[in-house]
Amino acid sequence: MRPRLPAPPRRPHRHDVLLAGGGLLCGLLLWTLHLHGGPPQFGLSPSLTLVALTAMSGAELLRRTAPTAALAVAVPALALDVSSASLLATDLMFTDLVYAAVLYGRPAAARRIPPYSVLLTVLATGVTAACWHSSRVLDVGIALALVTVCPAWTGMAIRNHRDEAEAARLRAEQTALLAERDRREAVIRERARMARELHDLVAGHLSAIAIHSTAAQTLDDPAATRDALGVIRENSVQGLAEMRRLIGLLRTGKPGDDEEPAATPTLDGLGALLARARTNGAASGLSFALDAPPATPPVAAPVELAAYRIVQESLTNALKHAAPGEVLVRLAQDAGTALTVTVRSPYDGRPGPRAPGSGAGLTGMRERIALLGGEFEAGPHSGPAGTVWLVRAALPAPEEETPR
Repeated sequence: MRPRLPAPPRRPHRHDVLLAGGGLLCGLLLWTLHLHGGPPQFGLSPSLTLVALTAMSGAELLRRTAPTAALAVAVPALALDVSSASLLATDLMFTDLVYAAVLYGRPAAARRIPPYSVLLTVLATGVTAACWHSSRVLDVGIALALVTVCPAWTGMAIRNHRDEAEAARLRAEQTALLAERDRREAVIRERARMARELHDLVAGHLSAIAIHSTAAQTLDDPAATRDALGVIRENSVQGLAEMRRLIGLLRTGKPGDDEEPAATPTLDGLGALLARARTNGAASGLSFALDAPPATPPVAAPVELAAYRIVQESLTNALKHAAPGEVLVRLAQDAGTALTVTVRSPYDGRPGPRAPGSGAGLTGMRERIALLGGEFEAGPHSGPAGTVWLVRAALPAPEEETPR
């Protein structure tokens, strides 16, 4: 696709006015000094050279605003100039008009003028050779080429260079726009990832704090209150540590100098995750169980992290919403091709949660599964044992390559 040319100006450019005026003055000076060509042909008056000079100067005013029309005026003016007492200034202005017609004219005219100039030079030289048997025919052909072919092909070369430069500029602008769009999309994706990580790291601790603080306010048993305060302190310390580490990562992009790099959670940590959930959910009548094969084939690190976060968020939601009973976490893998995480919790349509939430838990889980190309569903499910809240995530789990 060729770049769109700018609209031609409506008034003559100041440079064109200078060229027209300078050419006219030079031609008049040459005429005054009798520095013109040989005798006129076909019995024409030598003064017609001044008419051709004036017409060529007027055409120069149109070299940018109407280049094709200017060339149409210049061709008969050149023929009149050659037939009468020729002036060098008129010939030079004609070469400029041919150049301008190719450079500033429409694309169709710019493509046709160079080959037509070659054809015109060849035909004119042939006709001259047929009518005038002289060794100076070659000089005529060279002169015609200098005033037609050379400026036409020079204009074409400069026009192609200009078009290529404009196309390169447009491509650079397009590349810059695409880079800016990619940067914004990357920032949005990174912000969403940070929001998910922050929610998964802190929501469980804050939910446990809210639940046990409520229990501490309502219970009159000093021992139960002491246990609730202990759980609150433990979750507060852990939540603050997680927040401190995450803030450090956001500020510097790496852990602090006095901090050990945090290991990525794996499925081996589900036992500790359920143990903490048992402590936090004991006051609400919740128990937690894990059903997983003793040896699970290795899965990709992003899949393992997503499965861990799914279980973590599901346990947090169970602490806030589940009815008293058992929360079952089950892991299954189908011939090493897909890892399925299922979390069942008792469901009785509680009027409100035990602790307030942001409502971003299910959204974050769906986003994690969607990024990996898996399947996710969450909602009440009726079964033989009654209604349960079922969270099911099917994750693609290709085996990781072992280092050689």
